[in-house]
Amino acid sequence: MAACTVLAPLPAAAVPEPEPRERSVADLLTDLQRLYREAEEATETYNATEEKLKEKRAEVTRLDTALSRARLSLHDSRGAAGRLARQQYQSSTEISPYVRLLLARDPQHALEQGHVIGQLARERAKTLGRLTGSEHRADALARKARKALDDQLTLADRQKKDRDGVRKKLDDVQELLASLTAEQLARLAEFEEKGVEKAQEELTTSGALGEVEREPSQEGGKALAYARRQLGKPYEWGAEGPKTYDCSGLTSEAWAHAGTPIPRTSQEQWARLPRIELRDLRPGDLVIYFPEATHVAIYLGRGEVIEAPRTGEKVKVSPIASHPILGAVRPDEGGQAPATEARYAPVLSGS
Repeated sequence: MAACTVLAPLPAAAVPEPEPRERSVADLLTDLQRLYREAEEATETYNATEEKLKEKRAEVTRLDTALSRARLSLHDSRGAAGRLARQQYQSSTEISPYVRLLLARDPQHALEQGHVIGQLARERAKTLGRLTGSEHRADALARKARKALDDQLTLADRQKKDRDGVRKKLDDVQELLASLTAEQLARLAEFEEKGVEKAQEELTTSGALGEVEREPSQEGGKALAYARRQLGKPYEWGAEGPKTYDCSGLTSEAWAHAGTPIPRTSQEQWARLPRIELRDLRPGDLVIYFPEATHVAIYLGRGEVIEAPRTGEKVKVSPIASHPILGAVRPDEGGQAPATEARYAPVLSGS
């Protein structure tokens, strides 16, 4: 029998793994902008919860005050009812008004006494009615106060989760930035700036902003003046000034100082304020950005806005097309402002 030789398979030649391809600046910018947008969306969610929590705290305080008054009224009503009970007990052996009338020497006087007795009886009925009403009011207010307190605790727990969500998104931003070299960061900033310039040029040449440069209303001028005074102050999520701001914190405070309070968050500003066309923009109006309405800025005029942009930056003047525009709103819809005949001349500022 012929000997069989079993040949072991030769080991496959080691194939070197391809070196990871360096990500393009466009890809990096897309990721970074997405993370910033998610962080701002989480911030506005936090702000909305904070506003609800403020309202609920005020409701709890109001109900506690009303409950204290109701309990005081109940105490007074019970005291009056106690005095009534003692009076009834003390007069329980007296002859009835009907018999007193039959035996009276002066029936007219007896009738007058009966009228007084009837009036006293009605007052007693009112006293008992007030006692019953006070008890019902106190019970109802106590239930409302307990529910409001439960709602406040629920909102406080949600606020904590929202705060943790913001911090997680910001950590993601910092992690990406920390992974980039100085050269990549410089290229990223340059690429982003060129993208804004292109978007600004397309917007202004399209005629979407109109040809007439408008004057601000009286309130809009005040709001804009406030926003100007905040230039250079740091962005901080959840902040409403006076030292730091987030985007909607800046716009809501500006209009509050103008005497026209508006909703706290960019989503609520978009949802509840009167909307206007971009061609009708006047200084002081608000420009809302992104499909989810997660960013807002105040219109400065001539194609520029004042905004609190994002973490790591400061309140600044930016081109109106720095972010994808959703629309515009006017907090003082009835405010009158004259239109000038000055032709629109865009100022492309990346400052």
